[in-house]
Amino acid sequence: MTELLFTKSERTASAIILHPKMIVADEPVSMLDVSIRAGILQLIRRLRHELKIASIFITHDLSVARYLCDRIGVMYLGKILEHGPAENIITGPMHPYTKCLIRVVPVADPSSKRYLYALAGEVPDAANPPPGCRFHPRCGQAMEICRKEEPALIEVGREHQVACHLIERKW
Repeated sequence: MTELLFTKSERTASAIILHPKMIVADEPVSMLDVSIRAGILQLIRRLRHELKIASIFITHDLSVARYLCDRIGVMYLGKILEHGPAENIITGPMHPYTKCLIRVVPVADPSSKRYLYALAGEVPDAANPPPGCRFHPRCGQAMEICRKEEPALIEVGREHQVACHLIERKW
């Protein structure tokens, strides 16, 4: 039996030739060299706009999400903790987890004073998530309610939602 192997580029080209209405891309540039990565991201962005294709772009790299996406949803253990316009999420993160993710994005300015930030504790088992807010075991601001009740997504701005008991108290 002959086995056919396709590169990511070939799979992408095959998908686009069918004129899809939406493309789901899971970490499409994560293993690429930086120079190749930039070209692929520009191509994806251009094709998305020229062909008017909706996309769901799954990534752990918020700088890539900022460049490519109109909206960002931040998930932790399968739950959306923050969702909204990309620029709002990047420049004004509200959930403690989103803030942690923003802190680890590299900055091009070498004189920028930033500190390394590591989350406390271990990532809980996704098959058996903790009760309450899924992020509470690693959150430095967790309260008793966080351990008991799962927070609801609440509107905190134009099309910007956050699921956090800290935010509920301020709002």
